[in-house]
Amino acid sequence: MARTRVRITSLLALSATLFLTAACGNEPSPQDTKSEAGPQPQAKKPVVVVTTTWEGAFAKAAGAEDVKVIVPQSVHHAPDYDPKPSDLAAVAKADFVLYAPFEPYAAKIKEAAGSKAKLVEVNLDNDPDKVKAEVDKLGTLFGTSDAATRWKTGFDTEYAKLNKEVRAGWPGGRSPSVVTQVFTAWSAKLAGATPVGTYGPEAVTPAQLAELAAKKPELVLDNAHMSTGTVLPDSGAKQVKIVNYPGEDLDLLTVYRNAATELKKAMGAS
Repeated sequence: MARTRVRITSLLALSATLFLTAACGNEPSPQDTKSEAGPQPQAKKPVVVVTTTWEGAFAKAAGAEDVKVIVPQSVHHAPDYDPKPSDLAAVAKADFVLYAPFEPYAAKIKEAAGSKAKLVEVNLDNDPDKVKAEVDKLGTLFGTSDAATRWKTGFDTEYAKLNKEVRAGWPGGRSPSVVTQVFTAWSAKLAGATPVGTYGPEAVTPAQLAELAAKKPELVLDNAHMSTGTVLPDSGAKQVKIVNYPGEDLDLLTVYRNAATELKKAMGAS
């Protein structure tokens, strides 16, 4: 009888041990949990194709990293460019295609984009409020809103600095009177000046010439990429070349820095 009790007690102890071992085995260790979960894959970065470096700068500011530009920066007048088959092939592989409606090759770009790419019409204007609105829009589309917000913060700081520097160069301490090409009005705002007249993008007609000359502007802010020559000859106005497009680095802030430099030089000579 005693032996029977010992055998039963031993069996009970063994069963308890096996039960506990099995129960513990069902709980994964922290190391196992980590290996099962693994590193979470990052969201796919969008492939963005843009017509010019201007759209490219907006895309980069919004947080895009994979950006292909169709029109080479060396092309002085981007609307004259005729997209090559390789350009259109790149468009077909994009997640997003950025273009401006006034670009004559926009129809080809739309056709090449196919069904996969999302076509995004960009408002190409370097007015600071419009730039930030476009960067916001693109950041939302790309899923890079945090990067877009960081860029806007840096932009506001740099723009305020440049605006202060240009205002310090006002001739006689007063805002200069300026005439601007339609796509360079933003540079007048950077200078703290209100345009007394605008022209373009077509060449100035004799009637416009007389009207603008009567305003007696001190500066003519011409568009370097769409220049029609000297706008107000013999008027005494200093013509300033304003570049809207950034370089291959797609740094939009460089456009403002360069414009500020040209404005300060012109006001010092006026």
